[in-house]
Amino acid sequence: FITIDDHGAELSRIYDKLNGRDVLWDADPKYWKRHSPILFPNVGRHFGANYLHKGVSYPSKAHGFARDTDFVLVEKTKSSITHRITSTEETRRDYPFDFTLEVTQTLKDNEILIAWTVTNTGDDTMYFTIGGHPAFKVPILPDTRYSDYKLLFHLSENPAYLLVDKETGTILKDQTLQLSLTNGACPLTDHMFDNDALVFDHLIDWAGIGYPDGTPYVSVTCPGFSNFGIWAAVNAPFVCLEPWLGRADDYGFTGELSDKPDINKLPKGKSF
Repeated sequence: FITIDDHGAELSRIYDKLNGRDVLWDADPKYWKRHSPILFPNVGRHFGANYLHKGVSYPSKAHGFARDTDFVLVEKTKSSITHRITSTEETRRDYPFDFTLEVTQTLKDNEILIAWTVTNTGDDTMYFTIGGHPAFKVPILPDTRYSDYKLLFHLSENPAYLLVDKETGTILKDQTLQLSLTNGACPLTDHMFDNDALVFDHLIDWAGIGYPDGTPYVSVTCPGFSNFGIWAAVNAPFVCLEPWLGRADDYGFTGELSDKPDINKLPKGKSF
């Protein structure tokens, strides 16, 4: 079964009844106080903690405001829940667009299907990024260690990734690295996330965490997503698999929001 909080429409528990265990991170604030926040209207940070729209500078905070907003419960069935937020006078001060965001989360057998629907209710084109940030417990089996587990990919080549500038939270676009895979797998290491997240552009539509024997423990499928992040807090017993549509700014980017790479552009009256 799953539990979803009205605050942030956040998936807060995944309980595996077959194996009698919790899969989702429990939000222990010693490491990280969240379970699976929704990142909107921005994934990551804007350079300088602000962005330009039509020449006006607006302040922003990491990962936007949706994760810290109380959603309205719109519909609840035996297997799904839909939540909604809408723009307000308060949101328009820092994000000058009128919108609704609906989040539907459906439990189907041993899969959770998550749908985000953004609707532009204003008169101008709307610009945003959106993403997920679920954290899964690692290790999950008794008598195993974090470093016994693996990252899994459906890739035939080693994927390129970027690192985060820790001071600004933006992406070091000119410092490309490669993750070394063997049969689509890469061991987790104790220091893999010392420099924050691994950021992938235009490659990942499936990623998983493997048990010590390499078989999948949990996976995220996100076909057509432009970006993907993998992260864990230092020495924390979890790993985040993060499907993103857009991401943090490149380090030093000071252009218009409309010119940001991988920005989603939504005409008035349209839904995404």
